[in-house]
Amino acid sequence: MNGIELSSEDKAILVETLKNKLQALAEQHVDVLESLAPSVRKRVDVLMEIQSQHDELEVKFFEEKAALEAKYQKLYGPLYSKIHESDEEALKYLKDIKWCRIDDPKGFKFEFFFYTNPFFKNQVLTKTYHMIDEDDEPILEKAIGTEIEWHPGYCLTQEVLTKESSESTKPITKTEECESFFNFFSPPQVPDDDAKIDENTAEELQNQMERDYDIASTLRDKIIPHAVSWFTREAVQDEDYGASWVDDEEEDDNNDEYSDEEA
Repeated sequence: MNGIELSSEDKAILVETLKNKLQALAEQHVDVLESLAPSVRKRVDVLMEIQSQHDELEVKFFEEKAALEAKYQKLYGPLYSKIHESDEEALKYLKDIKWCRIDDPKGFKFEFFFYTNPFFKNQVLTKTYHMIDEDDEPILEKAIGTEIEWHPGYCLTQEVLTKESSESTKPITKTEECESFFNFFSPPQVPDDDAKIDENTAEELQNQMERDYDIASTLRDKIIPHAVSWFTREAVQDEDYGASWVDDEEEDDNNDEYSDEEA
């Protein structure tokens, strides 16, 4: 109100005026209903009951929608955590992502297409998931990724550490693995001889494979089909977006060939 102070009397008058206005609106609503012909009033009463039921369902819808958003936010988390600040420049050269089914062996494959870039020679990086049927359920057997041909000095999955030594000897250098999105193309490897794996190692390997497959499933079923919405952030911001997702099995049936959506 542009800094104008109201006296106590003015405030009381304002409150009373608002109360009277609301009361008048309520009475007007009643008057409208009472002025209707009996046949029309009966139809309006039915419609009002339907509206009430709709409102109750809408409340439940938004409650369940919030729960679904929370669920899938957890699923996206591992995928987002794969991307590190050091990866961002290389990922600027990413042109497209596609996936397709494969039949021999059964499974699916991702293809990441890149523009020519200073980081690696590959134009396409692939990741293939081989599946087997166990009790009529598809189970991950193994995953195979492209070997990335890094340009000298541009490898993002390893870092060279230098340790100073005495003046009479050369510095000691060693190479260590580091966190990077591009480790996605170096999936956990299953040894040929299971007998050589102890219980703890086997459990850790299984956990790694499950995390890797969860990321692949999210990318295949949720990210690629809605790539434009993720690019424009509508997937995060649009309140109605969750309702537009189709069932995973229906989505799979519609993607027997390459997905044509760009990421």
